[in-house]
Amino acid sequence: MGNVNFSLEVTTRTVLDDLPKINDIYVTFLPGTEYKDVIKQSINLVNSGYNAIPHFPARSIKNLDMLKEFVSQIKEGGVKQVLIIGGDRDILGDYHCSLQLIETGLFDGLKIGIAGHPEGSPNMDNDTIEEAMKSKAPFADYIVTQWTQDTDAIIDYVNRMPLPVHIGVAGPASIKTLVKFAGFVGLKNSLNFAKKNAGKIFDLLNVQTPDEVIQEVKNNVNNFHIYAFGGIKKTKEWLEKENYYV
Repeated sequence: MGNVNFSLEVTTRTVLDDLPKINDIYVTFLPGTEYKDVIKQSINLVNSGYNAIPHFPARSIKNLDMLKEFVSQIKEGGVKQVLIIGGDRDILGDYHCSLQLIETGLFDGLKIGIAGHPEGSPNMDNDTIEEAMKSKAPFADYIVTQWTQDTDAIIDYVNRMPLPVHIGVAGPASIKTLVKFAGFVGLKNSLNFAKKNAGKIFDLLNVQTPDEVIQEVKNNVNNFHIYAFGGIKKTKEWLEKENYYV
């Protein structure tokens, strides 16, 4: 299939030998993770020929000194692109939103992605999300969304946003696993997921792929960001089987 571009999200513990042939690899900064491990994984990716894109979650950044070290080390390691987000954890330090990080000016010269929520967010009402997007958009290059299966919401969102949108999709995983992750990102997502998969929900071990979502929206968007909930190897097998490498 042509004209479809993928990026993939990994953790600091992901084994790079397992990665599929995808150039853009995002490195999550999960609660409990050390930022130095994010730096190390990002530099390992760069040295292996990938475009490493580390996450900068505002709520996980303790202070300006930490942020300066984080940014300077990834720049020195050859990183050219970052994803700046608010983060889904309690506030650890001086920052609570992505705009505060962007306004430091430390990311000048880097390609900047920001987070998007086509189905809304459990942490903010829709008006707050819209205002936040208006304030951040002039400083960013593109949007990466939370994963969703709501194709109507995706198309509406892409048409409304002032920046290019990379749509988050769930890589191959069992229905049981996807229900769990849908719950993590909000009730609305869970309800929409259950409704869309009503005929399959009783077979919790049935493996679901994002092919249907991609087919339905590929005329509106051609960049997809994979959340490998079912594992990197399963995602790699799916990409190869469906001949998404073109």
